[in-house]
Amino acid sequence: MISISLCMIVKNEEEVLHRCLSSVKDICDEIIIIDTGSTDKTKEIARVFTDKVLDFEWIDDFAAARNFAFSQAKMDYIFWMDADDVLLNEDQEKFLRLKKTLESSYDAVSFIYNIAFDEYGSPTFSYRRNRLVKSCRDFKWVGFVHEYLEVSGNILSADIAITHRKSDKINSSERSGRNLAIYEARLERGDPFTPRDLYYYANELKDHRQYLKAIMYYREFLATKKGWVEDEIRACAMMAECYQKLGNKDKEKEALALSLKYDTPRPEISCRFGDLYKADKSFRKAIIWYKLALEGGNSGGQGFNQPAYSTWYPHLQLCVAYWEIGEKDLSIEHHLHAKKYRPDDASVRQNDEFFKNYIK
Repeated sequence: MISISLCMIVKNEEEVLHRCLSSVKDICDEIIIIDTGSTDKTKEIARVFTDKVLDFEWIDDFAAARNFAFSQAKMDYIFWMDADDVLLNEDQEKFLRLKKTLESSYDAVSFIYNIAFDEYGSPTFSYRRNRLVKSCRDFKWVGFVHEYLEVSGNILSADIAITHRKSDKINSSERSGRNLAIYEARLERGDPFTPRDLYYYANELKDHRQYLKAIMYYREFLATKKGWVEDEIRACAMMAECYQKLGNKDKEKEALALSLKYDTPRPEISCRFGDLYKADKSFRKAIIWYKLALEGGNSGGQGFNQPAYSTWYPHLQLCVAYWEIGEKDLSIEHHLHAKKYRPDDASVRQNDEFFKNYIK
């Protein structure tokens, strides 16, 4: 059986750290907590679980902090989480089974990362990240913000999910402002930006409602032609969102259409086209795009998974669109499909009542 070091970097995480560490303490053989300047009870909480709580002087570089944490690990494999992540009971059991059976030939293991949820607790946005890596491979983190672990070799895709659950008391806008400030300080110094930096800087600008500037950096990112294809598609979708906020529907459509340059249309792109045509009462055009969303599925692999756009959402919109063009049987059919996915959804229940009265 392999041994595992948990390596984390933290700062002012007293609201979530105990929950995080409690979910992995029985899996990891070593817990290493690197504090980058907490002023609350974070270190006190960490010491309940480990005596390996070290300080790291913050230098506006997340990769540097994570690489320092990894350098302290002594076990066969290194596992990493953020303080606002948690392993649910089912995933703890899966991880323990993996620990007992993992062959040493694997250099890394990727886990599912569920980062957003609907009102029923079902994941609405997921993707994969390499979470467990072999210590002797000495893999390094890259990127001063939105860092990633550069991994190669024999990688296993595990059916284990890490759940991202932020505390309501943690100010996400403050963290986002910190990230934006780091990017802008680097720009002011004249530091070169990688394609990934350009993409994530544009995201920070969009989150801070600097839509025109965000669009400029999304286009600069796309012009490099060196981005991950999923990020290129997301950049087009985010540009479309910026144009939507600016009230420019034509440019919004152009940005969505640009995504088709990189791959077949993702369900999100198809649904957004459908929404635009539905809003203009061009219901037949909307139907084409919503049906395409149902046929498109998800990107799979390491791509982003947004199940709503390939399941209940297009069915719900097709219910409306078919009704508007007089195809009432098809409208009812898609309502029933939507109902299977979300029987308690307010819109589905409203439609259900409407159709009951219509049939009567």
